[in-house]
Amino acid sequence: MKHSEGNFVTIRDMSVYYQYWQPEEEPRALLLVVHGAGEHSGRYLHLAERFTARGYVVAALDHPNHGKSDGHYGHVERFDDFLQTLGAFHRQVSAEFPGLPQFLLGHSMGGLISSLYLLQHQDAFRGCVLSGPAIKTDIEPGRLQMLLIRIMSALAPKTGVLQLDATGVSRDPAEVEKYVSDPLVNHGKMTARKVAELFGAMHHIQESAGQITLPMLLLHGEADSMASAEGSRFLHQHIGSVDKTLKIYPELYHEIFNEPEREQVLAEAMDWCDALLGVE
Repeated sequence: MKHSEGNFVTIRDMSVYYQYWQPEEEPRALLLVVHGAGEHSGRYLHLAERFTARGYVVAALDHPNHGKSDGHYGHVERFDDFLQTLGAFHRQVSAEFPGLPQFLLGHSMGGLISSLYLLQHQDAFRGCVLSGPAIKTDIEPGRLQMLLIRIMSALAPKTGVLQLDATGVSRDPAEVEKYVSDPLVNHGKMTARKVAELFGAMHHIQESAGQITLPMLLLHGEADSMASAEGSRFLHQHIGSVDKTLKIYPELYHEIFNEPEREQVLAEAMDWCDALLGVE
């Protein structure tokens, strides 16, 4: 596996970090990975190792305000910042690896970003895999609390208001410790602006899901305490795709690619992509 990395400048003159993992042989497809809230692209090394072994180029970026990219951890000015940055990265990747069939893989908030990105760009991809997409959540604030968050978003946008519980990442204590000890993971609170933008984006995709017609694989842990499995069920029911598969894992937590059953989950994702390529 070959590895390369770099930076590009995106909205608000922010420097965004990215990395590629490439197979040693001639690649047969490209996987664009979109990570979740508070984390970074480096947490997908194991996934990259497995996909490159099957001949995929894996390309991933650190969102603005995440990982090695510029910005205030836990914050975003507009949710559209994520979409514009992904668009710039997607154009770069497409130019560097022309002609390859493309797949999109989004986890958690990255699943929400990916879903919204598909509304305008689904024709570029052969299929999309979503892991624990943040379409619905049990931790959504109530109406009064959400109103206060919107007021804070306008008056004090960088005030921390919502923190994720690290123990909900995985049932594997080693994976939780890896997450907690990672200096590139945001362990603080998400800001009022980011929370307001996040839930606004969730409501947007709930209203627009029917526009998605791309082949879709939805993977979710039933015991996910960060992004409810009801979100994946909602997408499966409401997207316009003819080719759509929903897989709910009864006991798994939020990061299904970092659960004890990770190899099974990864194999199902890779097999699904291979099938769309016509590979047995």
